[in-house]
Amino acid sequence: MTSVATKVRVKDLPLLADIGINPDEIGRRQPLVITVQLLLSGGAVEGISETIDYRRIVRAAEALSEVHIPLIETFAHRLGEECLGWPGVVEACVNVDKPFALTRGLAGVEVIVRRD
Repeated sequence: MTSVATKVRVKDLPLLADIGINPDEIGRRQPLVITVQLLLSGGAVEGISETIDYRRIVRAAEALSEVHIPLIETFAHRLGEECLGWPGVVEACVNVDKPFALTRGLAGVEVIVRRD
């Protein structure tokens, strides 16, 4: 007997987002890099109606980038909650990196939202 788990992913999506808490960040769009991985219920996928269109994930991230959100943690959580509301999604893992937050290294967060 075998089991199948299907994950749908959009990786390294660059966005300009209205994000930040520092005075110099407010009202200025900043680059983010988003990776979203969705775990689907139901096992093997045989048709488009059993999965999530990648473009839907991109549209959700782009829409969220238009609204001022102070923290990347909040951005990741809201995007994960949005994805979790779609049929068949049982877990959303959202990574948000903020390339210019540090002078050296890469700052980012990972938020996992799942159905109980």
